[in-house]
Amino acid sequence: MTEAVLGFLAVFALAFLRVPLAVAMSIAGIVGLGLMRGWQPAYASTSQVVFETGFHYTLSVIPLFVLMGNFVARAGMARELFNAANAFVGHRRGGLAMASIIASGGFGSICGSSIATAATMSRVAYPQMKAHGYKDTLATGAIASGGTLGILIPPSTILVIYGIITETDIGRLFIAGILPGLVAITCLCLAVVFVTWRDPEAGPPAERYTARQRLSAVKNIWGVALLFVLVIGGIYGGVFTATEGAGVGAAGAFLFALARRTLTPKLLMEVLMESTRTTAMLFTILIGAMIFTSFINFTTMPADLRDFVLQFSPHPVMVVVMMMGIYLALGMVMEELAIVLLTIPVFFPVITALGFDPVWFGILIVTIVEIGMISPPVGLNLFVLSSLLPTVSLNTIYRGVWPFVLADIGRLGILIAFPAIALWLPSFMA
Repeated sequence: MTEAVLGFLAVFALAFLRVPLAVAMSIAGIVGLGLMRGWQPAYASTSQVVFETGFHYTLSVIPLFVLMGNFVARAGMARELFNAANAFVGHRRGGLAMASIIASGGFGSICGSSIATAATMSRVAYPQMKAHGYKDTLATGAIASGGTLGILIPPSTILVIYGIITETDIGRLFIAGILPGLVAITCLCLAVVFVTWRDPEAGPPAERYTARQRLSAVKNIWGVALLFVLVIGGIYGGVFTATEGAGVGAAGAFLFALARRTLTPKLLMEVLMESTRTTAMLFTILIGAMIFTSFINFTTMPADLRDFVLQFSPHPVMVVVMMMGIYLALGMVMEELAIVLLTIPVFFPVITALGFDPVWFGILIVTIVEIGMISPPVGLNLFVLSSLLPTVSLNTIYRGVWPFVLADIGRLGILIAFPAIALWLPSFMA
């Protein structure tokens, strides 16, 4: 137990000194294994982890879904999603903010990245809200929180990483994210309703669309619907695995972008380079986390923590509530992916020992990560908006996001109280 605590402290200290997270975890893991087992076994274990992670077939889902998201982002689908949502809710108070959240959910179903979703919607939705007199607090809060839907509604890179670390079926994790994603959209839209109820001037209504205009707007999103049904429907029906689905989705997005004539040779090279950089970053962090996990598993920390929890907690669900509280606190001061990679090796054995479904716990983890993405002071989506919207102060973004953080915490409580929301659809998988 002492060795594991010292390992975590070493990672935090290195991260505080601005050492890259992947390097920090690798150093702590290798040194810890070297001191406990000897340097030769530590080097052998590390080389094996690097080799197995780099050649893990299931991990090929990450670059494929990243590539798919980059293709659809360049194809202009986000604007069509926003226009379609705006056609139905834009005439209400706060309607444009709701439209940005709904469109973010749709874009997340073909993207899988929170940052990409928030960045794309800031370019599409913010100018519209600004033109209609929306306050910056509501506009940025809705865009930042809507962007988090990119990592919950499948495909999701966080769910892929969670599935790899815990050896949980990725296809089931993807399907489990659909209903919680709809719950998330509802909760965030209710937050918009609350904000505009308290301050009607924050989100004045826009023009009402006619039935013909609404039908035309819906027709324009057929590409998004087709990709989602093709990929997720194929996984749900057992036609192909999650990895094969990622290949189908990437190919479909490429053909769609070609058909729209949005891909030039130069733009294609930019998409490939961006996808490569993102994939390399994720793989490097994941390899570092697996090295550190090997060290943690060699210590007695997982077993000690499990025995401690099982001895003193007569109500297992309260253990989950305590874990979520720890995650919420960590999310306000640490980067979200780091939290997941550092804590899963410790908390997951406790969850399985208590008999909880790992798929349900995976959805809770993603929900916590979503909250962390918009929690001041280090929420990553907040900094993305701050960089893309230089006329809006970071303090304004902080103030605007709090109603959505509270809505997400309420949503987390709903998912804890009703696990069937996450587990119902996976129970019917072929």
